[in-house]
Amino acid sequence: MELAASLAPRHGYNASSLPGLRILRSQAMLEDVPVLYRPGAVFVLQGSKQGFLDGDVYRYDADHYLAVSVPVPFRMASQADASCPLLAVYLDFDLHVAAEIAAVMAPKMMAVDASQTREQARSLVSSPMEPSIRDALRRLLEALQTPQECTILGPGLIRELHFRVMTGPQARPLLAALQHEGAANRIVKSLSEIRERYHEKLTVPALAQAAGMSVASYHAGFKALTGSSPIQYIKAMRLHEARMMIARREAAISTVAMQVGYASPAQFSRDFKRHFHRNPSDEALWLREHIGEAS
Repeated sequence: MELAASLAPRHGYNASSLPGLRILRSQAMLEDVPVLYRPGAVFVLQGSKQGFLDGDVYRYDADHYLAVSVPVPFRMASQADASCPLLAVYLDFDLHVAAEIAAVMAPKMMAVDASQTREQARSLVSSPMEPSIRDALRRLLEALQTPQECTILGPGLIRELHFRVMTGPQARPLLAALQHEGAANRIVKSLSEIRERYHEKLTVPALAQAAGMSVASYHAGFKALTGSSPIQYIKAMRLHEARMMIARREAAISTVAMQVGYASPAQFSRDFKRHFHRNPSDEALWLREHIGEAS
């Protein structure tokens, strides 16, 4: 705990000297906050969080961590206060490292499962914080204290943490998504296309056709993996991208609205307030006060 606290001296997200690794310090008590995480894992060392997606609750606290296989919008709550701030380590998957591990692990795991029904790919998985995960995190945080250790040992420890996450209790649904296995394959590829083209005029029939699926099967597969419809996902992607741009003061709100694909700034403001419960300018102030940057 002390190791993480020393590496996160300021409120909000604190960058580390290793790519894809940051540490959050927050004393905000949050309820029903929309978030969109990148593929990776979140390890809460103090305080607690809960994610809510399509009727399911995902705990990530001192006893559980959250693995994310594909970016998916969900709602989040967290518990913390000034005397006991929330401390959490955010690891963004290095997709090259993840692919190498998946290529080695997947055949062995699927051979073990050959006589069983394969588990469906899932976007979010909450798993117990096993001793091997705790140990890898502790050694990583210790290495971050010293530049020399971080330079020499850090990349290997990041790789180990990838391995621990991808071989834990959540390995099968996580690998199924990362490996683009089975029916999830076309949906995951479609999600990548949406992330690249979210600002364009996208239609469900065109996305389904590009995925080589009927509209009905595309809808069903999309809902199973992300917990939302394609249209809801596209809208959430636009709004979260806009949220980050506004928080970083990249452009005026009306300009941001156009850049993320809205033809009408008024419609953008209505959708933004409906999603985040605040208008864009108030949300930017709230983020800087409570989080430090868009999550």
